[in-house]
Amino acid sequence: MGIFEPYRAIGCITSSVPFSVQRLGTETFVTVSVGKAFQIYNCAKLNLVLVGPQLPKKINALASYRDYTFAAYGNNIAVFKRAHQVATWSNHNVKVKLLLLFGDHIISVDVRGNMFLWAFKGIDENLVPFGHIMLGEKFSPSCIMHPDTYLNKVLIGSEQGPMQLWNISTKKKIFEFKGWNSPISCCVSSPALDVVAIGCIDGRIHVHNIRYDEELVTFTHSSRGSVTALSFSTDGQPLLASGGSSGVISIWNLEKKRLQSVVREAHDSVITSLHFFANEPVLMSSSADNSVKMWIFDTSDGDPRLLRFRSGHSAPPLCIKFYANGRHILSAGQDRAFRLFSVVQDQQSRELSQRHVSKRAKKLKVKVEEIKLKPVIAFDCAEIRERDWCNVVTCHMDTAQAYVWRLQNFVLGEHVLNPCPENPTPVKACAISACGNFAFLGTAGGWIERFNLQSGISRGTYIDLSESRSCAHDSEVVGVACDSTNTLMISAGYQGDIKVWNFKERDIESVTFHILLSMCLLATVADDLTIRLFDVVALRLVRKFEGHKDRITDLCFSDDGKWLLSSSMDGSLRIWDVILARQIDAIHVDVPITALSLSPNMDILATTHVDKNGVYLWVNQSMFSSTSNVDSYASGKEVVSVKLPSISSAERSRDEHSDELVNASQPKDALDFPTQDKQIPELVTLSLLPKSQWQNLINLDIIKVRNKPIEPPKKPEKAPFFLPSVPSLSGEILFESDKLSLKENNGTDDENQMKKTRLDMPQSRFLYLLQSSKETDNYAAFTDYIKGLSPSTLDMELRMFQIIDDDDDGDQQKAEKRPELLSIERLLDYFIHELSSRNNFEFLQAVIRLFLKIHGETIRQQSSLQEKARKLLDIQCMVWQRVDKLFQSSRCVVAFLSNSQI
Repeated sequence: MGIFEPYRAIGCITSSVPFSVQRLGTETFVTVSVGKAFQIYNCAKLNLVLVGPQLPKKINALASYRDYTFAAYGNNIAVFKRAHQVATWSNHNVKVKLLLLFGDHIISVDVRGNMFLWAFKGIDENLVPFGHIMLGEKFSPSCIMHPDTYLNKVLIGSEQGPMQLWNISTKKKIFEFKGWNSPISCCVSSPALDVVAIGCIDGRIHVHNIRYDEELVTFTHSSRGSVTALSFSTDGQPLLASGGSSGVISIWNLEKKRLQSVVREAHDSVITSLHFFANEPVLMSSSADNSVKMWIFDTSDGDPRLLRFRSGHSAPPLCIKFYANGRHILSAGQDRAFRLFSVVQDQQSRELSQRHVSKRAKKLKVKVEEIKLKPVIAFDCAEIRERDWCNVVTCHMDTAQAYVWRLQNFVLGEHVLNPCPENPTPVKACAISACGNFAFLGTAGGWIERFNLQSGISRGTYIDLSESRSCAHDSEVVGVACDSTNTLMISAGYQGDIKVWNFKERDIESVTFHILLSMCLLATVADDLTIRLFDVVALRLVRKFEGHKDRITDLCFSDDGKWLLSSSMDGSLRIWDVILARQIDAIHVDVPITALSLSPNMDILATTHVDKNGVYLWVNQSMFSSTSNVDSYASGKEVVSVKLPSISSAERSRDEHSDELVNASQPKDALDFPTQDKQIPELVTLSLLPKSQWQNLINLDIIKVRNKPIEPPKKPEKAPFFLPSVPSLSGEILFESDKLSLKENNGTDDENQMKKTRLDMPQSRFLYLLQSSKETDNYAAFTDYIKGLSPSTLDMELRMFQIIDDDDDGDQQKAEKRPELLSIERLLDYFIHELSSRNNFEFLQAVIRLFLKIHGETIRQQSSLQEKARKLLDIQCMVWQRVDKLFQSSRCVVAFLSNSQI
């Protein structure tokens, strides 16, 4: 175990595997593959509902039915009920290529033409297939479908061109279609009987009557590549949607037998799936560009418009940086997109707008890629001026301008920064001052210029006059940085020269170092794979770190300046202790890291990797443990191999933790870090419950008075037609005919009714857990139970054994045997045990206060309970005095600083 452990991956929406759509009640869900795991989205808003566990290999095919999800990986098929893996089917000897839901069965087909039939009803008993069909040696299956109304029959297309119709009940081939001189890539059934659509690699779509083996119509879009997905509309419009390898969606009118509309640039990569929702003018599409989109046909010209979508980077990101105190991550990739990912809530992730790119591309009749800005190679941000003006600056590949962004509105800014307009060269480096007012740009021609972010106006250039130059460096500027006090600006040239500039005077000679009170460190990387740390105040080398064996890709300081993190193309991530001048931890991953960023709180590390479209998060174990010594987690000079974070956080979705997965009502976007059972000596452990849950226990009486109705409920003027009833404390239904006899019974008032109910009802779970915990001397189950109760429910449970009458006051021996007193004594023992272990401190204080408020008078009257109460008081004083002693020194320092004159 190292300092950073894999947590989860964000920004992964879908892969090149076709999705599976299912309907549960009135809601529709789509299951998509993300590498070795699957995700389920609710189609109403495309919000994440469930994340599946990590599988050993990448998913090849998906199918879903109600709560079941079937995922083919390698030679096996995993069966999940929600997130629990309930079975694994493994009769295939080669890669499983296709899955088809067929009633209560699943049909699986591998690359060699072996077709197995599986029953998933009573899955515990059906771990072997009940049928096997061999399609033939010269028949490589490419797609499979079930024609509507064709009982027990499936249609299978091949890569060789022919198509076969099989009866899976008799295991016989009924008919073989000769094909269309092109490999079949996809096929789909139409709302009309006996009619199917077949898509081919050559770009043709054949609408075919399989009963009479007749061609009805043929569509061609060869200029847009092969046909990869098809779907028929079922809302009454005679439409057929087709997707191609170029990312274009074509809509064909079946009545007029012509092309109706084209969605150009629908996706940036090959379209893998299309699906028209039942009886709705809505089309869903997915692509290998890591996006799922929904299109609605509600325009006057019949063209679809984008309704909603979820997307991530379609190409690997190059630069990342934490933002908003670690809640968001800014990411720029090779796909020309600049994105904001939310670490807390996945629905908040979005792409920053480049101002009506699609409309401009449509108007100019060019591709969207030609309108978008070129890929970002460097960027910097400052949060301090987010509400005032643009607070992000970006440099783009082979672009002589830098662009600013307003993160408050998630949009491209109004200013374009043009350094050295007389001799424009590409901008290579950028930085924003700590005050958020200025941006520094370094160009390939050695030029460094400062701009005001509010106005976009140049505020001076940095020129090295000591060597009679007309610019800052003789070579390309590879990096610029500014200190936190706006005193120094540091720049680095491609030839290895590092220069320290006066921030205001913009020269080298007038640098004054006495202003800085602490050492300012600068980390640099050279071609010799060595990391060097310079003190820019003393202008000398102070640290040198060696260990990487390949090109170093990124560096990152921790917020407190004690750690330096570095990544390399050798696949290693190393953590260096700046103060101790040594490596304290190192991990190795299979895919090299291209960029990294550590959150300001040092709790989360974000990384990007070669050929990976997601952003991977790592959790800092030392921040959430009782051990303050980092060496207990760090590996030192040893390099430990670890796996990349999975889509599901730390594979917690397996086995007993699967109930804690993301669901529609409780999204799993909040961070769930590992906890430790060990305690820090002399400190107390809090329950981590919401503040309102234990505070409401203290103020429950005030809440009840506030919520008390002003007027009593009024009796309706007319009685309802059904037999009226009156409520009772026992829960029994009392009808109006029994009301008179109820009033005549003088002993059935509220208190006696509660007493009778308490005697008649079986033992509650509260008392059962309390008694069993007392017997085993393990109160963990009871603590978890009461922590899950609402304040009002917990108040009711404590009042259930409140002594209402005092009939037994004369007989002390008889009174001590009352079950209410036994329960109170067990609760006192529980409080003593929990306070001694210093667990759930703030929650326990609120429960004790409520408990004493209800049963305080009873404890005062019983001598046996008084002894327990004295012991509880002694432990309470002892535990609090330890904590208060630690607080005293802090209070003294705060009091001193608050009264001092600075």
